Order: sequence, then C-alpha cells, then structure tokens
Amino acid sequence: MILCDIDFFKFFNDNYGHQAGDECLKKIAHTIHDCPQRSSDLTARYGGEEFAVILPNTNLKGAKMIAERIRVSVRNLKIEHDKSTVDRYVTLSLGIATTTPGRDNSAEKLIAHADKAMYEAKKNGRNQSIGERLKNT
Repeated sequence: MILCDIDFFKFFNDNYGHQAGDECLKKIAHTIHDCPQRSSDLTARYGGEEFAVILPNTNLKGAKMIAERIRVSVRNLKIEHDKSTVDRYVTLSLGIATTTPGRDNSAEKLIAHADKAMYEAKKNGRNQSIGERLKNT
C-alpha cells in the first residue's frame, strides 16, 4: 500500500483558489492512476488531498519503485506552487507499507504503517517516499 499526500495543499488552495485546487487534484489523480501497471492495482482518493494505492502481490522493492514513479510523475506535471517551501511545483510525500496477509496483519495495521511512513516523509523534508515491510507475528 502507498499513501500519497500533496505537500502544502492548503497553501495551494488558499493561494490559487478552490477551482484551481480541484483541477490540481484531478491532474494528480489521473497521474497516480496511470503509474501502477497491473489491472489488479487500485488507486483511490483517500480523503482531502490524500490518495491510496493498493498493490496486491507487490513486495517492498516493487512498491518503492511505483511510489518513486508516482512522485516523479507528479513533480513532472510542473503545476506551479508559489507557496510551497519544498519546490516551485506541486510535490507529494508518500508512505509505503507492505505485508503478507495473516491473522495478525489487518488492513487497519497496514494503513496505520503507511500513514506513519508518510508522516515520516513529511517530517524528513517532504517530496519523498519512505516505506517499510510489516513483520509477521
């Protein structure tokens, strides 16, 4: 699983307006949707300016490759973001978590770990992806 959050999106909305914010979200949603390549992969808006990418049967190395493809593709859209302290264009922070389904590895636990990794990416400067494989217990 990959969770993606648009860096400083509130500042984007405040600066450019909600219509521009909606257009930005649409462009990013299409870009994120196009990065995974298998029919079993699922992308969805997770809420606000967050997106989730579900990658069944994908290991951490594969998920990191897709997360980086998403990050670079969104940056390459070159959507101006004058109020970002990270870059002159819109960027993403991404959290990755992988696991093997089992009795002790719930969907909630996977989401919590991806969310934690995403906030770690934000804390470490944004415009990056961080991931981990959950240990099976």
